[in-house]
Amino acid sequence: MTGGQVAGLIAAIAVLILVLFIGMFLMKLNKTLGELNRSMKTMTNDVDTISHQAENIMANANELLEDVNQKVATIDPVFQAAADLGESVSDLNSATRKLTDRVSDTAKTSLAARVGKTAFDLYRNHSRKQNTQD
Repeated sequence: MTGGQVAGLIAAIAVLILVLFIGMFLMKLNKTLGELNRSMKTMTNDVDTISHQAENIMANANELLEDVNQKVATIDPVFQAAADLGESVSDLNSATRKLTDRVSDTAKTSLAARVGKTAFDLYRNHSRKQNTQD
C-alpha cells in the first residue's frame, strides 16, 4: 500500500466515523424532538383544559356579580330609608333639646319669680307687723 492509499483509507475511516457520529447525533436529536413534541401536545391539552376552566370560572363570577348587584339594588331603598330615619331622629333630638332648654329657662324664670314674690311677701308682712306694732 502506498502512502496515498493509506491516506485515502484514513480519510475514508474518518469520514465513516464522522458519518456514524452525525447519525447517532441525528437519532438522539430526533428522539429528543419527538419527546418534546409529545410534551408540547400534553402541554397544549393542559393549557386548553385550564383555558376552558378559566372561562367557566369567569362565567360563574359574572353571574355571581350580576346577582349581587341585583340584590344590592333591591336593598338600596332600605338603607336609604334607614338614613332618612336617622336624619329624622337627629332632627327630633335637636328639637327636643331646644324645647327642653326653653322649658328649663321658663322654669328658672318662674322659680326666680316665685322666690322674689315670696321674699316680697315676707318683707311686706314684716313691714305691716312693724307698722301695727308702732
